[in-house]
Amino acid sequence: MAQLSRRHVLALGVGGAFGAAVLRGASASEGSPEVHGISAFGDLKYPADFRRFDYVNPDAPKGGTFSLIPSVRGYNQSYFTFNSLNAFVLKGEGAQGMDLTFVTLMAHAGDEPDAMYGFAAKSVQISPDKLAYRFTMRPEAKFHDGTKLTAHDAAFSINVLKDKGHPLIQIQMRDVKGAEALDDATVVVNFAEKRARDVPLYVAGLPIFSKAYYASRVFDETTTDAPLGSGPYKVGKFEINRFIEFERVRDWWGADLPVCRGSNNFDVIRYEFYRDRDVAFEGFTGKNYLYREEFTSRIWATRYDFPAIKDGRVKREEVPDQTPSGGQGWFLNTRRDKFKNLKVREALNYAFDFEWTNKTIMYGAYARTRSPFQNSDLVAEGMPSPEELKLLEPFRGQVPDEVFGEPFVPPVSDGSGQDRALLRKAQQLLQEAQLPVKDGKRLLPNGEVFGIEFLTDEASFQPHHASFLKNLNMLGVDANLRLVDAVQYRARVESFDFDVAINRLSMSATPGDSLRTYFTSQAAATKGSYNLAGASSPALDALVEKAMAAATRNDLTVACRAIDRVFRAGRYWVPQWYNTSHRLAYWDEFSHPANLPRYALSDYASGVGERTLWWYDRAKAVKIEQAK
Repeated sequence: MAQLSRRHVLALGVGGAFGAAVLRGASASEGSPEVHGISAFGDLKYPADFRRFDYVNPDAPKGGTFSLIPSVRGYNQSYFTFNSLNAFVLKGEGAQGMDLTFVTLMAHAGDEPDAMYGFAAKSVQISPDKLAYRFTMRPEAKFHDGTKLTAHDAAFSINVLKDKGHPLIQIQMRDVKGAEALDDATVVVNFAEKRARDVPLYVAGLPIFSKAYYASRVFDETTTDAPLGSGPYKVGKFEINRFIEFERVRDWWGADLPVCRGSNNFDVIRYEFYRDRDVAFEGFTGKNYLYREEFTSRIWATRYDFPAIKDGRVKREEVPDQTPSGGQGWFLNTRRDKFKNLKVREALNYAFDFEWTNKTIMYGAYARTRSPFQNSDLVAEGMPSPEELKLLEPFRGQVPDEVFGEPFVPPVSDGSGQDRALLRKAQQLLQEAQLPVKDGKRLLPNGEVFGIEFLTDEASFQPHHASFLKNLNMLGVDANLRLVDAVQYRARVESFDFDVAINRLSMSATPGDSLRTYFTSQAAATKGSYNLAGASSPALDALVEKAMAAATRNDLTVACRAIDRVFRAGRYWVPQWYNTSHRLAYWDEFSHPANLPRYALSDYASGVGERTLWWYDRAKAVKIEQAK
């Protein structure tokens, strides 16, 4: 959810006097105006009277089924399985697509980096100090059972997610003091001073639950009962671990809202679950599901030659990715003593031959990742700017000197798979770290053999480890790959019970509070966080705060580049690769808008995309049937 992942407060004690208790500054200036949308820096493309987003097809027909396999995940979700319909807590394996069943206070625009417009709330009033947001709810909003959705439900949802939601939600709501409903139509959310810039956006994108529904249920438990929702879809048929369907609500109350026109066009959205990527591909060729984003370059290059491709029943598209790709790599668990030495971590970078892996296994389809902010202007380049140095100088002597020079770039090999120059460099670093070789085995300072277990839950990743493991073993490191099932993998990763695990740092175009989940000491100590490496640095903590407090987009860019320099200097990971485009394949019974929005091209990019913007094209579907 990814996510959600890539989309999206406890009693305030404000009483009923919102103006006096919360908007003191506003009352002095005769109140703040109500606005129809919000963004991180106040810029909005669409006016208050806009009818729809520019990129949708307002005449898109309703009908048909859109089926896919998971390509993003958030919170407790897995790509391969599910056993719970509660996707917002730590327990269980949450079902994909549950976000479709709920509404949020505001909705994202796909053609703006972070703007949101009224959804369940028609407007918001922001205090002059920006520490209180007063949302006015739409009177027509209702749950699927016909009961009214009110400010009380919104306040309950914000508070229960802050208190009992997934740890990642709790981390991102640290600056949320709480929410209170003043009446059925008005909910006030109060924020802490120096709160992160994007926290109000995050809160405005959280699902709204029914307070009455949870009066007799435990919120943070796994369940196979479909929770009461109010979104454009509701849970339909499902079979644990195999599939889940979401059925469009035919008389849905929000269908004609400006943020929804031309969207939510399919009658059924269905997720299929496979334990193996190769089996999943065969399922697609057999039309067991209809849409696929291809992440395996080998399959994209060699296996899209089946009959339905040749006769045109299946279409392929490559859509350029103009959004931040984030950073994917092998993250080294620095909570373990063997990875605490920076030179050890750097040596591992010299043992991975990306050029050979990309050429031999991935058909040259990928570019090398070097930054957690890859594919964005937040990547640090060259020497630090004066603005970056101003942020970094207080930490001189506490961070590697490299931070004040050129940022670390992963080494480029000769493509042989065992570049001797790079392996000699790795060996030198291990020797300098006091890890000698005895009887062919690399020893830790305590005399134990230096062993590394790479953990994965995807069999398709095994070839990508092979050369890396071979080189490590040549260096005397006892390196091996452990393949486990998805449930065990998630449990081990969330409890930080691993040596090395693959993770992807997914960054938005305007990162803010989410930076905490990747880079801070708090996240390093919080089970379930995305700080897999355990990066814990006063410099990173302080720079994250600077980024979250940025008053302008330029300030944010400078702070993120400083974070990038410190993180890369820490060698917390071995960067992998990223794709510069989305590789899409689908049975040719769909159509989509001619101009796909930059920030909502696909589910992979934004968590919306195809599910909401595409539509079933009956004429195309008839041709496919006739071609059988």
